[in-house]
Amino acid sequence: MTEMFEASCHCGTVRFHVTLPGGLSSARRCTCSYCTMRGAVAVSANLDGIRFHAGEDNLTLYQFGTLTAQHFFCRTCGIYTHHQRRSNPEQFGVNLACLKDFSVWDLPEIPVNDGIHHPSDGAPPRIDGILRYEKTPT
Repeated sequence: MTEMFEASCHCGTVRFHVTLPGGLSSARRCTCSYCTMRGAVAVSANLDGIRFHAGEDNLTLYQFGTLTAQHFFCRTCGIYTHHQRRSNPEQFGVNLACLKDFSVWDLPEIPVNDGIHHPSDGAPPRIDGILRYEKTPT
């Protein structure tokens, strides 16, 4: 089920629409060193699935390791907005927290990919665990 969302960084300088071919069911975390420290949940978009309305020139790029993945951040507020994937360079991973009116709390559980034993290094794709968000009753 394809879904389209409005999205932005924290300060609103970077604003875009994103089309998610798998909808929110594509939400994932990763165990690689970078994703573990970043802590973001990403949803999948095709390379033509992001349309910037403002602030694309305010994005900055970070790369490490094999320099295949490209991680983009707002220069003003520092929020990670999206990245071009190493595991599938034909896709972007988009920070779920950037989607307007949506939160990780809206998903009961999120698969966590094994990013330490990466498919691009010859390892089979593997789910390393499940992340569950449960709100405390108020």
